[in-house]
Amino acid sequence: MLPAKSALNFNSTLRDNAMLDDVTGTRTVDREVVAFRVAGQDFCIDIMSVREIRGWTETTILPHAQRFVKGVINLRGSVVPVVDLSERLGLGMIEPGPRHVIIITVIGTQTVGLLAEVVSDILTVSDDSMQPVPDIASESARAYISGVVVAQEKMIRKIDLAKVLPANGKELA
Repeated sequence: MLPAKSALNFNSTLRDNAMLDDVTGTRTVDREVVAFRVAGQDFCIDIMSVREIRGWTETTILPHAQRFVKGVINLRGSVVPVVDLSERLGLGMIEPGPRHVIIITVIGTQTVGLLAEVVSDILTVSDDSMQPVPDIASESARAYISGVVVAQEKMIRKIDLAKVLPANGKELA
């Protein structure tokens, strides 16, 4: 488990690793993802969209904001909206406490914080190990989840941030 109290900065030198498969001669790409828990469920996002991970900070509520927007925080002089990812994914609202974390992400030009219970790991995942979302899943589940990976005996769903969070930020207000 990564610490909840301290901010964890990711540096931009992390990148995708391409490897040549000796057996098939095809090129596979390994990507690093940040795994975390929301509403007791395991999810992940691409590490390249993560700016930092910080402990829970009280938010300033925005009147008339969407239910999934907890409010805004001051991040070194920038106003950053914080999204309750559990509520956004239809898993119920989280009542944050000191053990929760905010994953600061960048989607397009928008910086957004994602409320999570805990960041559990940073995993290396190959494109081959990423499975598609089953066809029997609901349309909204397929809209927000871009794939499923089995890692450490867990089914971890990869979130498509571009679909969960609007790029222009209009839906956040």
